[in-house]
Amino acid sequence: MDFLHNLVLSIGSLFALLMLVTAVVFFTEKQFRAVWISLLFFILIPFPFFFSALIPDVFLFWYDGALLSFTAVLFVMFLYNPKRNKFSPSTPTGQNDERNTMFSRRELKSNTPAYREYYNLFPQHEALDSNWRQKPGLMSPRSVFYNPVLFAAAEASFKTISWLGNHINGNQAEKKVDISPEKLTRFVKSWMKKQAVADVGVASMKSYHYYHTKGRGVQYNAAVKMRYAYGIALTMEMDENVMQTSPKASVLMESAEKYLHSGISAIQLAAFLRELGFNAQAHIDGNYEVVCPLVARDAGLGEIGRMGLLMTPKHGPRVRIAVVTTDAPLIVDKPSTVAHRMIEFCYYCKKCAAICPGKAIPKSDRKIEDGALRWKINSEACFTYWAVSGTDCGRCITVCPYAHGTNFLHRFIRFGIEHSLLFRRLAISLDDLFYGKKPKSKPLLSWMQV
Repeated sequence: MDFLHNLVLSIGSLFALLMLVTAVVFFTEKQFRAVWISLLFFILIPFPFFFSALIPDVFLFWYDGALLSFTAVLFVMFLYNPKRNKFSPSTPTGQNDERNTMFSRRELKSNTPAYREYYNLFPQHEALDSNWRQKPGLMSPRSVFYNPVLFAAAEASFKTISWLGNHINGNQAEKKVDISPEKLTRFVKSWMKKQAVADVGVASMKSYHYYHTKGRGVQYNAAVKMRYAYGIALTMEMDENVMQTSPKASVLMESAEKYLHSGISAIQLAAFLRELGFNAQAHIDGNYEVVCPLVARDAGLGEIGRMGLLMTPKHGPRVRIAVVTTDAPLIVDKPSTVAHRMIEFCYYCKKCAAICPGKAIPKSDRKIEDGALRWKINSEACFTYWAVSGTDCGRCITVCPYAHGTNFLHRFIRFGIEHSLLFRRLAISLDDLFYGKKPKSKPLLSWMQV
């Protein structure tokens, strides 16, 4: 009896410690609502275990036995982790046209040959596009979140990226360095992570990774050719504290900065591979021939979620991506082991859809869109809100339960989501409880208030 009773008290102490640590983590994150709820749980959850100290000895064995049995059953239930075909990842069967992206359509100028040609080909887009063209626009002084300093910082990053566009390609060295695929892959991954790249993966390039027609820059309307066998995907983490200020101007500044940083790393990596004597091309903001999220997905870095962005195991959608395509010999990564679980989590979560200011994210199940079973956002509705706010919003990224920090607590939660059906369902409700179903935007960081 002493052993059982001590075990009950030990489990109660463990739960109490866990909730206390949780409260401390939330305090460091300045999530004060979550702190108070954690402290309430600190009292409520261990209470049945500590209450056993008040049970008369004649009933203690039965009370402890029932409590331990309930705990054991709950533990076994958390181990249940089936795979359902309903949530299996889907491989695209067709190619995308970059001309249909909102970034390409934004560059079209009224009454120009390119403008008339595009809307002759895709007349269904003209009325939708005329709507957001009447709004203030990204970084406009008339936009809701206009901030001259932060918008200037974002524009500085975008301009620097445009200057980098001349360096995505180049001539390789005449003599190839003899290096094994294993050693080259290991070096590339280690070197990139040393430079603050969040994650690196290698994909075997397929036709659906490429746009079939260019939609931006001087090569507008040009056919895209599949050039090289391998694609190296790089993800760059966006700062969580800045993203929590979404949809303010700070988010656009952060997004542009991480596009720039990922682009620099991609251009540097492509130049390195050319120095070894191989062909390599960087794909960075404004200069894409590939659909970066699809390359990153097939490089094992995550899965495409409800909001249409790459969901990574460590940072959720809170990343920006660049890609390098090359013929250098590399070892291809296996698909993400958690892709199936991420799709299931997105299916039930819907938090991004609930908070989207433009109502652009579907709340329904995945559908066949452009040859793939996926969620497809209403890109015109999304971009219309961007044109009103003046920023690239980021609310969906910020509220995603996968996008929380990388401390002990959130690593534990993500581990639970990936390994337990019950945990996946419970985590959604707990995230709503601790953070709120529609968390409020945080104020600008002090140094940004200029």
